[in-house]
Amino acid sequence: MRPVDLAREHGLSTQAIRNYEDAGILPAAGRSPHGYRAYAPLHAQALRAFLALVPGHGHQTATSIMQAVNRDATEDALRLIDESHGQLLDDRRTLQAVEAALHDLAPVPQERGDTFIGPLAKRLGIRPATLRKWERAGLVRPRRDRQTGYRVYSAADVRDARLAHQLRRGGYLLEQIAPLIAQVRSAGGVAPLESTLHGWQARLSARSRAMLTGAAALDAYLNCRPAPPEGGPTAPA
Repeated sequence: MRPVDLAREHGLSTQAIRNYEDAGILPAAGRSPHGYRAYAPLHAQALRAFLALVPGHGHQTATSIMQAVNRDATEDALRLIDESHGQLLDDRRTLQAVEAALHDLAPVPQERGDTFIGPLAKRLGIRPATLRKWERAGLVRPRRDRQTGYRVYSAADVRDARLAHQLRRGGYLLEQIAPLIAQVRSAGGVAPLESTLHGWQARLSARSRAMLTGAAALDAYLNCRPAPPEGGPTAPA
């Protein structure tokens, strides 16, 4: 099988096929008497496995998985897959935490007027120092009273503080919460963010399905690979 034959099935260039081989994504090709690359069905299965892994694991991790398989380090490849699944689970837990925090905020009526750091801290059951720490991390952005210099929290600031409080209670770090608060602000509040969460959920589900597809293709490739020689690579102790 020529490089062009392998490339045509997936709409790739022959250079892409050569690059994949050079990167270790495909096993080394045989060579004709004139030095031309000659691919076999095993290479076609490797290419299908790699392309199926990319949507679920990303190009870099998919590359590392295939490199590990092709050097007969299957346990390394499986560990990379497990790490991807672990990251996906973390992403799902983060989404659930955000959804729960927003749900807890939803029944509360719109805050009226401004408030100061002491009353807000008391309302949330935290210390004023905590609110100041959140301010330094960008979670809340109170303005300053021109005459007194006191922090003044608007209704939007109170909303952000309550959302931060919910997420902190869920165990999330300030650096994890800051981008979520930024999304609430850019969306103009909590309600418009619901469509963003639906899109987030859809992407996670698509990634889960892609991982299943990638697993099936990789399993097919593993089943058609020759057994490694005795004394070959083993998993690290």
